[in-house]
Amino acid sequence: MKEIFKDSKQAFAYKSDGELRKAYWLFKMMNFNWLTSMGTHVVLAAMKLRLPIQGILKNTLYGQFVGGETLAETTPVAEKLAKYGVDVILDYGAEAKEGEANFNHAQAEFERVIAYASQHKSVPFISLKITALARFDLLEKLNDHITIDRGGIVVDTAVLSSQEKQEWENVCKRTFAICESAMKHYVGVLIDAEESWIQNTIDAITMLAMKAYNQNQVVVFNTIQLYRHDRLSFLKHSHDVAQRQNFLLGVKLVRGAYMEKERARAEQLNVLSPIQPNKPATDEDFNKAVEFCLIHTENISTVVATHNEASNLRAIDLLETEPDKVGQTFFSQLYGMSDNITFNLARYGFRVSKYLPYGTVGDVIPYLLRRAQENSSVAGQTGRELYLLGAEMKRRGL
Repeated sequence: MKEIFKDSKQAFAYKSDGELRKAYWLFKMMNFNWLTSMGTHVVLAAMKLRLPIQGILKNTLYGQFVGGETLAETTPVAEKLAKYGVDVILDYGAEAKEGEANFNHAQAEFERVIAYASQHKSVPFISLKITALARFDLLEKLNDHITIDRGGIVVDTAVLSSQEKQEWENVCKRTFAICESAMKHYVGVLIDAEESWIQNTIDAITMLAMKAYNQNQVVVFNTIQLYRHDRLSFLKHSHDVAQRQNFLLGVKLVRGAYMEKERARAEQLNVLSPIQPNKPATDEDFNKAVEFCLIHTENISTVVATHNEASNLRAIDLLETEPDKVGQTFFSQLYGMSDNITFNLARYGFRVSKYLPYGTVGDVIPYLLRRAQENSSVAGQTGRELYLLGAEMKRRGL
């Protein structure tokens, strides 16, 4: 199986010649780190000044990584991927929102996505960011007042004002309403990890939701970012808590998407960075996390969400020795990236999906900029995409 990810014909069968050329050009631009860095600042400044750059973004980053502006616009994309055995994780591209009205609107939209997913077999999951439902500062204020241990999951709200306590109650109600809807519709909810200084709060509300809704089936999944040096131990701790609190654990394993931001903040505050010392340490913890989850498939459902070929191969090797575990194991990559992994996994019968965000350009700007920065900062990512796209263009004689 070592050669599974080298088949560019299978990887890009769904792309026309024009789409292939366009993707190659975009990754070529992203291969220049200075250009990506400068572009990020330019985009943010232009959005702040309300300059008309949405057309440019739509024809570049947006078109590569986003399914459309509306839920309806994602349907052709999902149907196209389904022809190749690839599912979709739908993500309403809302985060870092402010105001109760916006939070309530986001809740309604997530519930609409769940209803949509329930009618489409190729949409087994939706993705959810708690910052679409809660004020960032509120999550940060609670972050150091969280207890997750064998005795349960406790959020100490004594630090909050009466108004903030009501806010927190609203956050919990929104999150639980979404998860309850998902349970009734047999759709999974993947709750994203975010910045470390709000992650304890996110972990707490996610674990509380798992305790409530992961009784007979795994509905709610927490995201474990293995580029943090403490997350492997947290994964094992979460499993222990779930066992003692009598609920099933849902886990999405990722490396992470806030690395540069985390390091900059740690340096600014002169505190220990939560990020691993180097990439090999991240890879080692990620593979150990995969192994741990696949050992415990009787009470852990896992989404192996990575663009790393070696980590995917490790998971495949484990599943091949115990094929009965395939049903509780999913693979996922971002839409617009690592098609060689996604489509070749699907070809061999593994359950694999593309993470497909949708929303207006303004809503998905934070996501788009993280994608650009991630590709430029992760060693070899853009170069690998360029090599594979180039190989397929050569094969087609383009």
